[in-house]
Amino acid sequence: MICYPNAKINLGLNIVSKRDDGYHNLETVFLPVMGLCDELDITPADIAAPYFFVQEGMAVDCAAADNLIVRALMCVRERYPQTGNVHIRFRKRIPFGAGLGGGSADAAFTVRTLNALFGLRMTDAEMEALVSPLGADCAFFIQNRPRLAQGIGDVFSEVPDGLLAELHNRWLLLVKPDCAVSTREAYGGICPRRPTMRLPQALAQPIDTWQQTVVNDFETSVFPLFPEIAECKRLLIANGARYAAMSGSGATVFGIFDNEPLFALPNGVFYHKEQIQI
Repeated sequence: MICYPNAKINLGLNIVSKRDDGYHNLETVFLPVMGLCDELDITPADIAAPYFFVQEGMAVDCAAADNLIVRALMCVRERYPQTGNVHIRFRKRIPFGAGLGGGSADAAFTVRTLNALFGLRMTDAEMEALVSPLGADCAFFIQNRPRLAQGIGDVFSEVPDGLLAELHNRWLLLVKPDCAVSTREAYGGICPRRPTMRLPQALAQPIDTWQQTVVNDFETSVFPLFPEIAECKRLLIANGARYAAMSGSGATVFGIFDNEPLFALPNGVFYHKEQIQI
């Protein structure tokens, strides 16, 4: 069974408070990017081992056993022993260390695919609970639709009224310079704070107001370390983006445009563009 785990971006990302468990409470809106996808093919296999894993495309710097696809498979097998052995073919297209949630999407789509292949009858809520320990945003990709996320990124509610209409048919351009941002680096300069305007209220306003009110708190710590990321954001705004920001903890920035963006980008950057269809 072939599936296509897609990327996501964050519309705003407020780091609200530090938790007793060491994690941070946040608020963000996850928006699926349906045109930028990995490719994942999982088929039942008559083999002795639980899985045979083949990876293609972009290199991923980890052993197969540490890949979130395999970790998700083993979580499912632990909970549902009737899950059979499988052959996994994986083609990586979503950049990693990019704030696009590629690994989290891969894990969630693995659980969704195994649920269908082996008739496990898990509900969305059960799949979200199973995949959440693998990453804070993994659960989002089970339903894979625009969601306001709070807690550590795993408590979901509906997006503000009017947001989807504001985005519909506009164009999205993602740009990632040749760098990767670690979670440690991103959190290194973060001071949790309650924003002046909470994200749902800010995103309920017209898009022309977002640049002043819809912020990603990680930009404060990441941009001084990676000025090339800040320059990409500046380039998007200079070329007509109605709104531009970094996604997640970086290194990707995105711009939202009224029409298809056609301007030249620096050499060596990864980019993707698509019309937003929600």
